[in-house]
Amino acid sequence: MPPLDPQVGAAVGAAGERARELLTPECLAAWQERDIAARPRPTLDRLCDGGRFEVEELHVPRADGGGDVTLVSARAAGVREALPLLYYLHGGGMVTGNAWSVLPRLLRAWALPLGLAVVSVEYRLAPRTRFPGAVEDCYAALDWVVENADVLGVDARRVVVGGKSAGGGLAAALALLARDRGGPAPVGQLLLSPMLDDRGHTFSSHQMAGHDTWDRTSNATAWQALLGDRYGAADLSPYAAPARATDLSRLPAAYVEVGSAETFRDEAVAYADAIWQAGGDAELHVWPGACHGFDTLAPHAVISQDAHDARTRWLRRVLRR
Repeated sequence: MPPLDPQVGAAVGAAGERARELLTPECLAAWQERDIAARPRPTLDRLCDGGRFEVEELHVPRADGGGDVTLVSARAAGVREALPLLYYLHGGGMVTGNAWSVLPRLLRAWALPLGLAVVSVEYRLAPRTRFPGAVEDCYAALDWVVENADVLGVDARRVVVGGKSAGGGLAAALALLARDRGGPAPVGQLLLSPMLDDRGHTFSSHQMAGHDTWDRTSNATAWQALLGDRYGAADLSPYAAPARATDLSRLPAAYVEVGSAETFRDEAVAYADAIWQAGGDAELHVWPGACHGFDTLAPHAVISQDAHDARTRWLRRVLRR
């Protein structure tokens, strides 16, 4: 396997067995319960950070009439101009995570330095809700946000959809869905270590088995939870697994990031290549020695800082900040 960056490797070693614990069908329920304890939802007061930010929860009707999608909207306090928007979808393998816990980092990293508004989406998780529940939640909420841009104080012409891991896969699927339905037209898609392909047939998926912090066993478990008996189907929708898409033309500009020592390496590289082959705009970064979630495990590592800087530069360009 490719060697880990020394600082990342030290962080993985310090995390011990927890860093490479496998997600299996037998431990999925326990994994979800532990995630709730490990990633508690910060309160709105905490997210406001002493008045630095304005934060509110919004509730958007689902397209199927089955309840609401919860959004958490945040921006720097006191800013009245219409701001560019980062519409963010959290990670967690489609089975864990929440819209609140990712916000502190997003607000520090981009909302203040770049003058962005951020909307984080609480989409439904698998296996309780299978495909297409999550991506339809994300689409309904994006459509509502763009329709209500004036009320929310965001610029509907400068929206980036983005996410990490499962959220990156959902962002890619959302870009495809919005294009095909003639819906909202984001200017960019920020795909960080995106979960794109249910088939697990890439070289890196096999190469990193038992080594990456998210390996093919965990990945297969998550896809099975999402897809049920549709897992691995020959005709699976690209809105479930964007790597299945045969037409990647007319998509928003893409930023695709992955690590060289990561299960998702080859599917992410192939996705960027397919966008180029379709005449599209993609910026690809393969960080040497990075595993899945490297910047969370080792936030102060040089490579993590370099990755943050590259993402920020791309956001500045695509949002004209």
